Amino acid sequence: MADTKLYDLLGVNRGASDGEIKKAYRKLAKEFHPDKNPAAGEKFKEISYAYEVLSDPEKKDLYDRYGLEGIKEGGSHGGGFGGASMFEDIFGGFFGFPGMGGSGRNRRRRGEDTFHPLRVSLEDLYNGKTSKLQLSKTVICKKCSGAGGRPGATVRCRVCNGRGVKVTLRQLGPGMVQQMQSICPDCHGEGETINEKDRCKECKGKKTVSETKILEVHVDKGMTNEQKIPFRGEGDQLPDMEPGDVIIVLQQKEHDLFTRSHNDLYMTHSIGLAEALCGFQFVIKHLDGRDLVVSNPPGEVVHPGMMKTVLGEGMPIYRNPFERGNLYIKFEVAFPPNNFVDEAHLKTLETILPDRPVVEIPEGEHVEEVNLVDYEETRSATGGRPFEAYHEDEDDGSGAGPRVQCAHQ
Repeated sequence: MADTKLYDLLGVNRGASDGEIKKAYRKLAKEFHPDKNPAAGEKFKEISYAYEVLSDPEKKDLYDRYGLEGIKEGGSHGGGFGGASMFEDIFGGFFGFPGMGGSGRNRRRRGEDTFHPLRVSLEDLYNGKTSKLQLSKTVICKKCSGAGGRPGATVRCRVCNGRGVKVTLRQLGPGMVQQMQSICPDCHGEGETINEKDRCKECKGKKTVSETKILEVHVDKGMTNEQKIPFRGEGDQLPDMEPGDVIIVLQQKEHDLFTRSHNDLYMTHSIGLAEALCGFQFVIKHLDGRDLVVSNPPGEVVHPGMMKTVLGEGMPIYRNPFERGNLYIKFEVAFPPNNFVDEAHLKTLETILPDRPVVEIPEGEHVEEVNLVDYEETRSATGGRPFEAYHEDEDDGSGAGPRVQCAHQ
């Protein structure tokens, strides 16, 4: 009898779709998460394990065929695994048992993986998203079953003698010969050819045809930039080869307000001097559409460059979306322009603000009072090199010719 324990844990039947499995897991995870139900820790682990297996097409297929008992008993079921070595080949990398990897005997060659980028916003990574991606792939021709023509139509290539490569010799000089190998142009490296009249009408002897495939990509909450989502066995098909995987690579678009670092979010907010000294409130539109009202009480001074934290308002943690990182806000304080406050108000401010330090001004002929000017003004006056004016003052004022030094007596 087929093992249905994992399906029963999620409350779905064996024919449930990926969407139904995901929906069932989310509902149960909210109910049995340790934060909301501390006594249900083991139940939550069982639900999470069931979802991990059933949400992965390859793992789900293995479970549907062999069940949990087949895994526990080391693949001893007759007609299923074919002994312990076959069990190691199938389950070694899957469950991480040490020393399991298989010898690789009797395995077909595996095709290359195909990588496709998927552009996602920070909102997509925060809230989760399902996207449909249309891909073009090669599949085995159904009409000829990948033979390329009628049975027995293939013959050994006469050019390369079935080796798939063509060897040519090049004379470089007396007694010097260079041997070069290249893919046979007649059989394209396959070592066999098919006569024109015997070729399959559907694939024209190529053994494969092009097909459009639509993949449903589930971007889970908390996924990260450059994270890979594999679709097992969805790569290009070739005769006598195991198809590779289609791997979707997430590429996060830049956000106008937030930047992300792991599970935390960062932003910069500018406030005025009155807000920095007297308190403030402002609203942040979060990635899920909520309005966060941020407050700072009067008297709690905010300095330029100060960083404040809003706990638990960062990114959801991948595969544990009920936990979140933090939101960090860096404050910039905008000071008022010159002459913004008149002299009367300045005296009032001085009575409120901390006392200015008392400086003793020295007296004498070596004391000189100087004025401050804006740095940018000096840059524009000297072409961006403020120290040139100092060196020019050392000239004798003639404006031309090199300086003349006095001869030593």
